[in-house]
Amino acid sequence: MKLVFADTAYWIAIFRPGDPWQLAALQANETTQSARLVTTDEVLTKFLAALSGAASPVRLRAARFVRGILSDPEIQVIPQSRDSFLTGLQFYEARPDKRYSLTDCISMATMRALSIGAAFTGDHHFQQEGFEILMKRGG
Repeated sequence: MKLVFADTAYWIAIFRPGDPWQLAALQANETTQSARLVTTDEVLTKFLAALSGAASPVRLRAARFVRGILSDPEIQVIPQSRDSFLTGLQFYEARPDKRYSLTDCISMATMRALSIGAAFTGDHHFQQEGFEILMKRGG
């Protein structure tokens, strides 16, 4: 079964009504229906951080959303560990000319380790590292 990495931008786009990336996320999802989603604890942490300034009902809905991801047998969530942190840090250090977040570095290292070539994201940083980005605005 094909694996596709789910980045923070994807989770935000499908969670938040009216998100500018929502249509791109839904279209990307349709084209890869047989794929299994892979994400990381760090991506889910970044998702919750992005919504931390929202009103209480949104924060609670976001927490339930993450719990749903964690309990979904069709989604593989790679646990956060000291090794994932150090591997991401090494990737971060090796790219001083880039503006990659540590979470992105951990994500890209995870994708390489699992031989995942495509991501549900619109983040061009993934493309810079040779991954296919599946969320594209305008169709």
